[in-house]
Amino acid sequence: MNPREHRADIGHERKPWSERIVLFVVAFTFWLLLVWPVGDDGRWLWFDVAVGAAMAALVAMVMRSMFRQNFIRLLNPRCWFWMVVYLFVFSWYVLRGGFDVVYRVLHPAMPISPGIVRARTTLETDTARIVLANSITLTPGTLSVDVTPDGVFYVHWVNVLSEEDEVVAELILRRFEWFIRRIFE
Repeated sequence: MNPREHRADIGHERKPWSERIVLFVVAFTFWLLLVWPVGDDGRWLWFDVAVGAAMAALVAMVMRSMFRQNFIRLLNPRCWFWMVVYLFVFSWYVLRGGFDVVYRVLHPAMPISPGIVRARTTLETDTARIVLANSITLTPGTLSVDVTPDGVFYVHWVNVLSEEDEVVAELILRRFEWFIRRIFE
């Protein structure tokens, strides 16, 4: 290995630590916002701060690779705004999917048409695709089975309305993609 490559490797090693520090600060701040203030007398305050610091350090060490792509973007207030909006949109689809599944289960004829469908996402980062896959799985009636490296999702759908890739993408993926793109890409 020549000296230039070695120096490039050393520079590459520094970047993950800065990402870990940023992730630690974000996780620790989130922890403090959740537990602050702890008690009226403040007796348990330092214990909770120490636990929060330990958990934030654990998150920074373990989860850094998940948030490598465009991590600094998550510090942008617009991303936080779209996260809040996305929580409402996601909650709507979870409720709607839940009622749909309950209807199909309680209906005497049990009108289901289960199957695995294929759809291609327009999201480009791994983090965005992970969030999309988890959103699909958490929505009743759908389950992410596989995601290929080129962005093809295989989804188990309790009531297949179409087997055409673009129609499936429109019905299952696109309702979440627009918001996820504004948060993670």
